[in-house]
Amino acid sequence: MLTVARLQEVLRYNPKTGIFVWRINKFRHNGGGNAHKGARAGTINNGYRRIKIDGVIYRAGRLAVLWMTGSFPPCDVDHINLDRSDDRWTNLRQATRSLNKANSKTQNRKFVPLKGVSWDKQKQKYCAYIRVNGRTINLGRFARAKDAHAAYGIAARKHFGQFARSD
Repeated sequence: MLTVARLQEVLRYNPKTGIFVWRINKFRHNGGGNAHKGARAGTINNGYRRIKIDGVIYRAGRLAVLWMTGSFPPCDVDHINLDRSDDRWTNLRQATRSLNKANSKTQNRKFVPLKGVSWDKQKQKYCAYIRVNGRTINLGRFARAKDAHAAYGIAARKHFGQFARSD
């Protein structure tokens, strides 16, 4: 398990910029090239910056929490502004999986592009729902999509507080 001491031995972290820089020259095996002292660490994968240390790949947000607090977060690390590669300390917060998902954009849905709203074809109404700790809560059916979305917004603020995002 990576320790703070080992992390600080191989990397330097700037909490204001969120950037990790190599403190050492690092040879990458299997044709991966070299990482030179002073170079920005990691690569972007699925929006997240990932950094390989001692053969293990870590997300930079988790490394930032280790660097700043002395221990790995016991749960998810949420990027407040939704930019997965923005690892500034002021943009990171620890969150449960449910809260982390609450702070996410609406999925790209063709028919109803509103978070927490779907179309009930059988009843010809908009259905409002919210997922909390892995279970779906039905918030009712509405004639108008914006009314269903408003119900979602109220429930999101109730269940997720500062993590609530309805866009």
